[in-house]
Amino acid sequence: MAMQIVTPPSEEPVSLAEAKLHLRVDGDDDDALISTLIIAARQAAETLTGRQMITARWKLVLDAFPGAAMMGAHHAASFSFPSHAIVVSKCPVQSVVGIQYLDMNGSIQTLSPADYVVDAACEPARITPVFGKTWPPTLPQIGSVTVMFDAGYGAAAAVPAGIKSWIKLRIGSLYAHREEMSVLMRGRIDPLPFVDGLLDPYRVAWV
Repeated sequence: MAMQIVTPPSEEPVSLAEAKLHLRVDGDDDDALISTLIIAARQAAETLTGRQMITARWKLVLDAFPGAAMMGAHHAASFSFPSHAIVVSKCPVQSVVGIQYLDMNGSIQTLSPADYVVDAACEPARITPVFGKTWPPTLPQIGSVTVMFDAGYGAAAAVPAGIKSWIKLRIGSLYAHREEMSVLMRGRIDPLPFVDGLLDPYRVAWV
């Protein structure tokens, strides 16, 4: 399973003005540096949580549909990740734009949205055929299935405050310590354990 970003986010969850206010920087000399640190901190938050902050379009690439011979949910289970479910681990999923696959003739086919169901409320999101249907057979070739989807909280205002706080703190750390290693003349710098804990409620957990 591989994911590729198709349309990057149009803004950052923390603006340059917000970052400079947090850093207590008044001048414009470091604007370019701070802007790159915002991107780096946001990408780190996305990696640690498995989330997309600002809306972006992604493409999930699979070699085949999972468990094509199965259909339906597990009996006697109130919740499950069926073996035939496509699991979209980039959260939160807003919508599935489309699912395409290579048929046995090597032609690109597009699945009708009426043939599958998307559970975007679940994290990771689940996609399965509707009851009574199965995934179609695909060409036995790598990359035969693609799922295009939009993920993210929306605009910057919709990103949770805890994530924004972590991003600001990471920007502050990167701004204060710009080298790979620092040599201290005296004393010691200890990490603050509560900082990374800000992301704990937002980490995508597999069931």
